[in-house]
Amino acid sequence: MKNRPAYAIASVDSALLLASLLQQEGAMRVTDVAARLGVSVSTAHRLLGMLVYRDFAEQLPDRRYAAGPVLRRGPVQQASVARLREVALPHLRGLVEAVGETANVMVLAGPDVRFVATVESDQVLRVGDRTGRTLPAHLSSGGKAVLATLDDERLAAVVASLDAAVAVRLERELRTVRRRGVAVNDQETEAGLTAVGVAVPPSGGVTGAALSVAAPSARYSRDRLPVWKEALAEAAGGIARDLGDG
Repeated sequence: MKNRPAYAIASVDSALLLASLLQQEGAMRVTDVAARLGVSVSTAHRLLGMLVYRDFAEQLPDRRYAAGPVLRRGPVQQASVARLREVALPHLRGLVEAVGETANVMVLAGPDVRFVATVESDQVLRVGDRTGRTLPAHLSSGGKAVLATLDDERLAAVVASLDAAVAVRLERELRTVRRRGVAVNDQETEAGLTAVGVAVPPSGGVTGAALSVAAPSARYSRDRLPVWKEALAEAAGGIARDLGDG
C-alpha cells in the first residue's frame, strides 16, 4: 500500500492537492480553498500565489482562482465533477458505514481515472485519501467498471496505447465485469491493496463515473464480494437518482 511519507512536507502536499482540485472542480475563492484544505485564509492565499507564479493557477477578473495553463489539458468537465462530488459524499459515507472500508468516487479521463472524493474508514489499518490522484483505468476497479460500459469505438480509443497482450487480457476481464456487474483490482495498482468497483449510471450530465471500496488485501476475501457489490450498487443508484434530481 502507498502510505503518506514519514517526513511529508505539508505545504507541498497542500499545494499539489489544491492544484488537483482546481483542475477537477473549477474556480474557487480564497475562502473556499481555506475551507477545503483546512488551513487559514492567509495560508490559502500564499499557496495560490505560488501556483499562479508557476502557471498552475490563474486569478480571474472576479478574484476567484482557476486552473492555469499547465493544468488545462484534461478532458474532465469541471462543473460535472463538482456536482458529482457534492452528490456522492453522503453516499460514500453510507458505504463506509455499510462495509467498514474506505470508499471513493472517480471519473474516467482519457486512459485514466481521477479520484474526485474519498471517505476513509475509521480502522487503524486502512486505505487513505485518494482525492486528486489518477490511476490507469485498465488497472483500477472503478476504471474497469466504467470501461465495461463503453461501446466498441470509445473503448478502442481508451485502450489504443496498451500493449497488445494487455489489451487482450483487458477485453477478457471486461466480459467478466459485464457478467458480474462488478470489477476487482487485486493489488494491480498498489501492493497490499484490493478494491472493488461499479459504474455509476449516467445521469444529470455526469458520465464515466464509478464508485469503489478499497481495503488492505489482508482483510479482503471473495466472501465479501457479494456484500460489497450490493452496497456499491445501492450507492451508485442513489447517486444517479440524486444527480437526475439536481
